[in-house]
Amino acid sequence: MISVQAWEDARLVWDYHQMHHAPTPCSVAIGLGSHDLSVATAASEAFKTGLVPLIVFTGANSPTTRTRFPDGEAVAYREHALKLGVPDSAILVEPTATNTGQNITCSRELLEAKGVDVSSVLLLSKPYEQRRAYATARKLWPGVEVVCASSPMELPEYVDSIGDGRLVIDMLVGALQRLVIYPQQGFMIKQDVPEDVMKAYERLCRDGFTSRLMPAGARR
Repeated sequence: MISVQAWEDARLVWDYHQMHHAPTPCSVAIGLGSHDLSVATAASEAFKTGLVPLIVFTGANSPTTRTRFPDGEAVAYREHALKLGVPDSAILVEPTATNTGQNITCSRELLEAKGVDVSSVLLLSKPYEQRRAYATARKLWPGVEVVCASSPMELPEYVDSIGDGRLVIDMLVGALQRLVIYPQQGFMIKQDVPEDVMKAYERLCRDGFTSRLMPAGARR
């Protein structure tokens, strides 16, 4: 049973993870690989509404996606976008990245190799990974404007899509821990965490939502 307080804390953390950027036309969309096909859906919508002329799907596999996407996350995203009507000529696939930093650097290298001039990037991710994606891109690709987006979804709807509220809260907590420790390791720029969000995070940790936390002293 998840307490009312835990759900309130989870909503605070969920809201903090999202950047709340306004939709803005960009040079390219980059869809960050994961288990969640809504990322590919959001990238496809961005293309079809004219926000971007080109999409890069990036991602190999993780333990949570190997069974679902045996050919890799980026390949699965491409296949989904094609079904949604995005032309193959508007899609590039980067199939090797295994973390957010590699998503950014490998996509950047692919675009440079293809001669694509990039001044702005629309980063598509799971809703609770927006801030992590933003902070990572600002560190690793400082010369471009970064706009973040996801499929519009509130926390209860996302929990329903995953089917496991405790797992979702664990993921929110783990993502926030990385926002705190990764800048110290040089993986992303520092993000200020409001006091109420930090207190919510600490309460959730005390309540045992810790399965996605990194061990002390670990690097990603």
